[in-house]
Amino acid sequence: MPTSTSRARAAASASPSPDTTPGAPVRARPPVLLTTLDAVARSGSIRKAAEQLHIASTALNRRILQLEAELGTPLFERLPSGVRLTAAGEIFMGYVRASLSHLDAATSQIEQLRGLVRGEVSIAAAESVTVDLLPRAIAAFQQRHPGVRFRVRSGGTESLVRALMDDEVELALAHDPPALDGLQALASLPQRLCAVLRRDHPLADRKQLRLSDCAGFPVAVGDESFRGRRLIDQALQSGRLKLNVALVASSVQTMTAYTREAGVVSFQFEVGLTKDARDGGLVVVPLTDRALAHNRLVLAARKGRALSTAALRFAEALRQRLKDTEAGRPG
Repeated sequence: MPTSTSRARAAASASPSPDTTPGAPVRARPPVLLTTLDAVARSGSIRKAAEQLHIASTALNRRILQLEAELGTPLFERLPSGVRLTAAGEIFMGYVRASLSHLDAATSQIEQLRGLVRGEVSIAAAESVTVDLLPRAIAAFQQRHPGVRFRVRSGGTESLVRALMDDEVELALAHDPPALDGLQALASLPQRLCAVLRRDHPLADRKQLRLSDCAGFPVAVGDESFRGRRLIDQALQSGRLKLNVALVASSVQTMTAYTREAGVVSFQFEVGLTKDARDGGLVVVPLTDRALAHNRLVLAARKGRALSTAALRFAEALRQRLKDTEAGRPG
């Protein structure tokens, strides 16, 4: 039976020789076992994970069974619809994801020693920032570091925080995330919820508005995953108000386009409206209701996670951009 040393030598001999060409990016492949377990845990299915990894599901299942036999406990609960981590599996996956994260960080630090900033930055962001602030920040960063690519996912605050805490992304930009022990705020930007109106709307010349001022007009709101929607619902409940909702959308851009076309009032955080204000297409009026006027856009990372050099550099660039935005300087 082959020993661990002989297996390591066989793996090393089967692996391609590293590229030592000056300027070539560092590519450290994570252990197959770790990527395999991570894929199964994320997909919740051995079959789906096998398809992603381009291996036979039977072979993948044998690897897992072998590891479970070595550990003396099952890592996955087999269900009719797939698999689910057991308590032991949750503990082991913490080690797996930490190991993958540390490998990424080590690789990027080696890149830094060679004078390179390369790799991929993964970020989960509120849709409001994906309209303008985040694309501009990424484009500016890539002008200085063209070897860095980005993976962006958007969603509501809960899903963004969950992705961050599960190490599915390195950074998150979310509106008012909950105060969790494992969440580290790197920077924040005060945010007001605003009414968005066409220039010919009767309320367009107002300097500020209350939610009650909008009650007599058709409105467009985000769905329940939007932090702004939940704030509005709370304000309506406390003020015993009701809005004439003409559209519920899961997209900031849909609400903005509908506001232009139909002349309704929509509601968005100001960070998502800078492009429209700059282009002169719509009027943005702050809402002064107490529950709507004091919110924060937070740049966060998971506490204790070793971020890649690219993510560290981008987090610093984004922190400065948020600071400039708060000071009223163009980003």
